[in-house]
Amino acid sequence: MLWTSWLVLLLCWGATSGEQQADESDGTPAKARADPPRQRSPPPVEPLDFGFVPAAVYDTHAYYEPGPIGILFHMVHAFLYAIQPNPFPKDMIVKVIQQNMGGIKIEEWRKPDNVVLLLQWIYYEVGFLTCATIGITFVVLIPIIGMCFCVCRCCENCGGEMHQRQRKNADCQRGFYTASLVATSIFITLGVLIAYAANHNVTTQIKSTRRLINTNMRDLKTFANNTPAQVQYLTAQYTTAKNKVLSDLDNIGPLLGGRIHSQLEKEVVPSLDTALRMAGAMRETKEALENVSSSLEVLQEGTAKLQASLSGERASLSNTLSDPACTNGAVSHTCNTIRSTLSQLGINADFSELPDVSHALANINTVLKTDLSNIVQKGYSSFNDTPKLVHEQTKNIVSGVKGMLDKVGTEINSFSKMFPVEASLVNFTNFLNQGQKNIESYYPQVDQLDFYRWIGCVAALCMVVLVLAFNTLGLLCGACGYDKQATPTTRGCLSNTGGNLLMAGVGFSFIFAWVLMAIVTTLFVVGGNVEKLICEPLANRQLFKIIDTPFLVHPAKKNFLPGMLFQNPNIDLTLGSLYRDCHENNGLYHSLQLETMFNINSFLNRTVYNKDLAKVFESVQVDLQDIMLLEQAGRDNLMNFANSGVGEIDYEAYLAEVNKGVTLVDLLSFSTDLEAQADQLPRGALENALKGHASSIRQIHRDQVVPMLQAMSTLSQSIKQLQRMSNDLPVKVTNILSAIDAAEYLITHNASHVVKRETKGYTQSLEGYFKQYTEWVKNSLTAEVAQCKPISNIVDSMEIVACSFIVDSVNTFWFGLGGCCILLIPSIIFSVKLAKYYRRMDTEDVFEDSPYSDTLTRFPRASAPPSYSDW
Repeated sequence: MLWTSWLVLLLCWGATSGEQQADESDGTPAKARADPPRQRSPPPVEPLDFGFVPAAVYDTHAYYEPGPIGILFHMVHAFLYAIQPNPFPKDMIVKVIQQNMGGIKIEEWRKPDNVVLLLQWIYYEVGFLTCATIGITFVVLIPIIGMCFCVCRCCENCGGEMHQRQRKNADCQRGFYTASLVATSIFITLGVLIAYAANHNVTTQIKSTRRLINTNMRDLKTFANNTPAQVQYLTAQYTTAKNKVLSDLDNIGPLLGGRIHSQLEKEVVPSLDTALRMAGAMRETKEALENVSSSLEVLQEGTAKLQASLSGERASLSNTLSDPACTNGAVSHTCNTIRSTLSQLGINADFSELPDVSHALANINTVLKTDLSNIVQKGYSSFNDTPKLVHEQTKNIVSGVKGMLDKVGTEINSFSKMFPVEASLVNFTNFLNQGQKNIESYYPQVDQLDFYRWIGCVAALCMVVLVLAFNTLGLLCGACGYDKQATPTTRGCLSNTGGNLLMAGVGFSFIFAWVLMAIVTTLFVVGGNVEKLICEPLANRQLFKIIDTPFLVHPAKKNFLPGMLFQNPNIDLTLGSLYRDCHENNGLYHSLQLETMFNINSFLNRTVYNKDLAKVFESVQVDLQDIMLLEQAGRDNLMNFANSGVGEIDYEAYLAEVNKGVTLVDLLSFSTDLEAQADQLPRGALENALKGHASSIRQIHRDQVVPMLQAMSTLSQSIKQLQRMSNDLPVKVTNILSAIDAAEYLITHNASHVVKRETKGYTQSLEGYFKQYTEWVKNSLTAEVAQCKPISNIVDSMEIVACSFIVDSVNTFWFGLGGCCILLIPSIIFSVKLAKYYRRMDTEDVFEDSPYSDTLTRFPRASAPPSYSDW
């Protein structure tokens, strides 16, 4: 009744914990279901930290190590296995229970099925029946044999005649009987010690039983007190998921708007980037045109100046070569050679005919008056304001969702308050306190009964000890008083006393043996069957299988335990599964399968997984039509740039002139050759004049040609740059405008699809937090909340107390005492035989000479002992 009442009371608030935890436990499967396959997987949900459920610490350690006496327990178990090696008859017991649930009727046993069951039971119990039959036979025959033995000895038979015949091996026989009796007494003493150890173990373990009761009661109170706190903790942790959802709702702009932005930027940003690059190209075009204009001006001025310088130097050099010194035959050849190179002193490139770029530059300057970069940046800014736009357009939705979340939290808290947890807790705690007081009130009676039991067992052992005392004293007196020189009729008083003590032991053996064997047989039949039919099946959980057998109690009731607890026998709950789950310290909600009484999934569907919440998010509409990527001024600016005339410049003419040299000949090389030829002339005025001309030519190169070369380089680079940028410029501008148009079309017409998809992903991320919460609650319900280890501890404690403390000790007691009873039989035989050698005989054998022969032949005859005056 205690077990049943306790479970029923637990059920009252176990359902409470189940309901609150239901909200959370249903979330994880939903999370898995909420992720249908799609083109882009949603971002991972940030893991939430719900902390740790307040854990209950239980004090009971339902484990028993018997210590040295465990060796005796194993011996008894081995003996019982030898007697009863058959496996546990589960099927037979189930049939017996099912056939006799309506009451045992004598006439029912005549049915063939019942006869078969009876025969099977007899076959299973054949070992116990055989041993019990031997014990009963012992109990019946020992008094009869003792009485017959007594009467027989009174008639001077069966060793009762006080006469001992002389034999040559008398000493050998006496030694054999003495050794046998000593060995038998030693084994009887071991049996007594075994039985006493078992008897004392019961008394000792009764104190441990109190400790087990106290720790189990304390664990039940801990269980009762801790479970509401655990339930409250589970309920409170809804706030963690809720706050995270609220935080994400407050940041819906960066989160949802950021997702929409990231999806649209794949098309939008590249188009704006190309427009921004085109704005940079405009500035570069202006710089290039300015470089072309300035370089062209420098080259045109430099060409005219260089032309005049080279013409003057050529005329001056020609005058020098007209010197009469050049007519000398040895010098004339050198002068003629120099004169033939004068035509090389001229200009090669003519920049005066190149077209002017001032018109294109003016157009570019006009285009640049409109800041295209700023316009494009406005497009960037407008597009980057998508999160802000989403935030503004979803204000009402977010506020509605917040209200729904608050309502869900209120429902969870109010639902948990619907159950009288505190009242149930108080009632259950009072029940435990009252139960503990009632149990403790029986402690004095238990101690008293245990004392009487201890006295009774000691009294039974004292019967054996009394026989052992007579045997021991008889052996001591007989051995110490025995005189080899004395005849049977002249044995001393001490020896005679030893023999009488041995016979007294024989008498007490006949008196006590049958009583002790009756005790042993009774304890053997009861204790042995309890061990084989209850303790062993309980240890290997075979007993649970019997109780959990479907339709055991009633043909219409499948399972016994749920039928008793929930009045619903169809629930798949068994005592074995309950014990197994509680032994693993799982939660009571999972162990008792309370989801059959309260469906967590349905509760979560009504609260956390509210369909209204999904409908609200499905109704999210974000209008992005206000986003303008490129204003009309920017478009016009791009078209003006395309029509600025940059592409109409004659780049080939520029490149043709630039690729020519400034002069027909390298002036440095010309001056070097001129100096070398001057060195071939005789020293004099002509040589110095030619070297002066070489120096002048170098000066012209340094002052005029080098700046022109630098201007030509700048002009070449700028022309090539302009040619590269102006290549298909209208097509490029058209492509940019087309890309921007396509991006704007995507935003204004196809963004709804992106918004819907990203809103779904955002909603799933919010649901993910609740799924984490519900999954955490499920796991907590299964393994951490209302951990029912005390239930399995109670079963284990009952097994320890009933089987390890009591049954094993009782079986060990009858095992030791039964061995003593069996050994009393050889003790009787050896004592009777040995007493003949210690007791003083009335007559003895006397040896005389034979009258029929010359030789002395000794013939014994009985004679009375001589009469001495000093006897």
